[in-house]
Amino acid sequence: MKLANKVAVITGGNSGIGLATAHEFKAEGASIAIFGRNQQTLEVAAAGLGKDALAIQGDVQRLVDLDRLFAETHRRFGKIDVLVVNAGIAKFAPVEGMTETLFDELCGILFKGAFFTVQRALPYLRDGASIILVGSADGDKQGRMFTSIYTAAKSAVRSLARSLSIELLPRHIRVNVMSPGMTDTPIITREGGFGGATPEQIAEAITRTIPLRRRGTPQEIAKAMLFLASDDSSYCVGSELMADGGLTQLVNPS
Repeated sequence: MKLANKVAVITGGNSGIGLATAHEFKAEGASIAIFGRNQQTLEVAAAGLGKDALAIQGDVQRLVDLDRLFAETHRRFGKIDVLVVNAGIAKFAPVEGMTETLFDELCGILFKGAFFTVQRALPYLRDGASIILVGSADGDKQGRMFTSIYTAAKSAVRSLARSLSIELLPRHIRVNVMSPGMTDTPIITREGGFGGATPEQIAEAITRTIPLRRRGTPQEIAKAMLFLASDDSSYCVGSELMADGGLTQLVNPS
């Protein structure tokens, strides 16, 4: 097993890609701590993961919650070997319709939350640990309508991986980015639509631009996460792994 006797923390681990990653890591031998805002889904997720799984409720925007996450994980399992910075939201608005509240929410979760998740984890991380930041396959590479703040925050995450990698090299901690394309998760239909379209219509429109002609599954993304979490990626640092059905690398054949 690739993560035998390892300890992994996954923010946003109560649904979608985060939960699939938790199951994948658990199957590979890791003890798991998942973190999320929704207590009900956390409890369901923890029950499905079974023993050697810890569920902690909190918000990545609150440093006191992050401190509690890492302190409780360390108390239960010991030093942390893998940190998956996965908590996120997908909300969009045209430039004229962007409110300060929505701006703060997007940047607070996607950028501030990502940075301080890493910062507050550092005292509890084992030297040689793997940190995986979750980016967006086309978020910092293509302009899309109504996505200005979401994509700017995801671009910041990609930049963080490079800078944090340099700073953490003395501890042999590797920081990489896992950038999924559109994936079948609850986030697709949970957030509001825009431009008169529903979230389902928007998702279908984006799916038609993917060369493989389908959305990814959380399990497929979890397999890519496992690569970055394990020693298989020991020569990867500051890099970005795409799992996007060819969206950013191929010309759409239609």
